[in-house]
Amino acid sequence: MSAISLILLAAASLAIALGGAALLLLRGLHRELADLGGRVDAAVTARATAETVSATTTVPAARPAPVDEIRTAVAEALAEERERELAEARAFWAAQEAQDGDTSLLAGHGTEYEVSPEADRALLEALLEGRLDGTEGLGEHGGELFVPRQSAPEEALSDAFADHPEEALDELHGFTGHDGLSGTAPDFDDSGADAAELAAARRRHPSHPDFTLSGEPVGPSPVPAAGTPTLAEHERTVRRLTELADARTPLMDVRPGPLGTLDIYAFEDGTTMCMSPGHRETAGRLSDALDAGLTPMLLGGSSVSGAYSLTFEIGEDRIYLLADRVIASL
Repeated sequence: MSAISLILLAAASLAIALGGAALLLLRGLHRELADLGGRVDAAVTARATAETVSATTTVPAARPAPVDEIRTAVAEALAEERERELAEARAFWAAQEAQDGDTSLLAGHGTEYEVSPEADRALLEALLEGRLDGTEGLGEHGGELFVPRQSAPEEALSDAFADHPEEALDELHGFTGHDGLSGTAPDFDDSGADAAELAAARRRHPSHPDFTLSGEPVGPSPVPAAGTPTLAEHERTVRRLTELADARTPLMDVRPGPLGTLDIYAFEDGTTMCMSPGHRETAGRLSDALDAGLTPMLLGGSSVSGAYSLTFEIGEDRIYLLADRVIASL
């Protein structure tokens, strides 16, 4: 064999050896890659399984709830909200009453007169008759006979005195003595100009409901005629609400109160309805309807033990509301 043949044979043998080594190396790499891929798949599967188990443990499956339990929960939530609103309303009105008690002089009951202990009814009679001798003996209390004050509701004038003040004042005649007063009342002639002056003075008395302090009549007597039934506030409110519903009187304005304490509803015929406690959502819907040009109307309602349920109509919609106290008046 020649040298060239030997060289070629050696080169071929070397090439075969290198190819076999490369093949073995590739097979080893393939096995390692397959093993690594299996490990990755196993890790992904394990992680997914762990997440599924964790999600199942954290968020329980939905369970069916009875309708009664749902209604009970809603009723309890509404009751708690109502109690909270009532507590806010009571606190607000308590603050208002305290403020009115500190600063208000006339709370709407009229200014009454408190007679000082040193004077008595004989002095009032003497003043009404135009005599000045009734002031003798008062001494240092001569300028403190009548002290204006705000009367309490329980101290209001009796119905008999308000309806017939002249008869009540007539009973004052004949009272002649008091420890702090001296002198006797002279005989008084009820005829002529003195009688007219006395009648005018009695009409000017602040307790007379039909005359001003100048003696001028203020209008017809507010006392109802005999036999006319007197309606309680609740009955008047129910009757007025019924009239509004029957006449389908449009609602003109809604004024919600602060803290949901009192809502005021004004109707087209001048009726004003005050509702306590207020309901901000209902008042807002009615106000939005008025702003949109719609005409809400009172359809009707019912009252049970002083509480009220009212129904308003806005086009095809209905709005229902509840209130502990409602006052409706012209």
